[in-house]
Amino acid sequence: MVSRLQLLAAVLAAAALTAHAEPVPPLIGANVEGLLDYARARNPEYAVMRLEAEAAAERVYPAGALPDPVLRTELQNITNYPAESNANLLPSRVGSTKYTLTQPLPFWGKRDLRREVAEAEAQAAQGKAGLTWTEQAARIKTAYAQYFAVGKLIGLTREVIDLIDRLDGIIQARYAGGLVPQQDAIRVQVERTAMKSELIQMETEHHHASARLNALLARPANSPLAAPERLRPLPAPALLDYAALEERLRGRNPQLFADDARIRAAEKNRDLAYRNRYPDFAVGVSPIQMRNRVNEWELMLEFNIPLQQESRRSQEREAEKMIDVARARKDAGANQLLADLAENLSAMDGARRSEMLAQTSLLPQADLTFQAALAGYENGRVDFATLLDAQRQIRRAKQDVIKAQAEQQARLADIERLIGEDL
Repeated sequence: MVSRLQLLAAVLAAAALTAHAEPVPPLIGANVEGLLDYARARNPEYAVMRLEAEAAAERVYPAGALPDPVLRTELQNITNYPAESNANLLPSRVGSTKYTLTQPLPFWGKRDLRREVAEAEAQAAQGKAGLTWTEQAARIKTAYAQYFAVGKLIGLTREVIDLIDRLDGIIQARYAGGLVPQQDAIRVQVERTAMKSELIQMETEHHHASARLNALLARPANSPLAAPERLRPLPAPALLDYAALEERLRGRNPQLFADDARIRAAEKNRDLAYRNRYPDFAVGVSPIQMRNRVNEWELMLEFNIPLQQESRRSQEREAEKMIDVARARKDAGANQLLADLAENLSAMDGARRSEMLAQTSLLPQADLTFQAALAGYENGRVDFATLLDAQRQIRRAKQDVIKAQAEQQARLADIERLIGEDL
């Protein structure tokens, strides 16, 4: 009875531990959306750029704030001349003490311009953060497509090995009956060995693809990933119109957004350079203490004299040139982005047509050829080389379909990187 109670207590204790144990987090990698969500929260490069953008936003308010006031204390006649007294540093024991509180005041409009420059630079930093994320997202989407494609190719290779094993059974039976030469039995073994060697290479590439994907996710290279379930659905051809995508690119691309912000910053810096032709001011008030009483007050107005005009003209010309630089950089970037967009659209369309051709024409034809060759070989009307070639045609057609699908996914990722959003 005691042993049964002990056994029941152990079972209950194990159940309690199981109930309080933390659930094992599910593997990621079944779909690209989960990978993107994971990377958005953990990718170190994007985190760095996002933090830099937040730091740049914190510079806006100080850029437009007034400078700190300055307090100056002057002890006058510390020797107490002509009175016969020793020198002293106490405000109530010297001839007089002057307290001056000064507030610098930039010329009208300069503070606003400095704040607007800081705002534009903060927006440029946000654009850089967005550019970093779109690039990282495109890499993840492409790496996931490669990971998916290699997994499919591994499955296809294993199917081919199974098919070769079935062919080997047919050949062995026919060879035992003297219906085929020994060369056929040897060739099927050679083909099996070649397929196994190819399988090893694909499994190695699958590991490399997994390591690349983990690196983009800031995970250890050997971290397990879930088996990929599906690729993202491709947009309808009507959504891949160049003119519509060009408009979205010009309005949403983070690189162009950052370039626009740099242009605005350069323009504001130009305006600030011209505003520096005018003097800055400082106002102050000075109570004067004599012994223990404040007997006098002074007011002060100070301004700098902008005499170095040639220096200011050089600064103004520099500011004008920086605007030209920013605009030229944007134009060059836009031209390259539009060229990349056209290239990716053409490549995506080519991959789509290749997949359609392989799916609707090449693969059915190769399957019919293989079935006919298999029947002919069983009846002795076709040699093994013809049967083997027909089997290779099917494998190549299926590989073309998988590679075309992966190519479309990679091109779609590049297009979305260019337009700055998902289609």
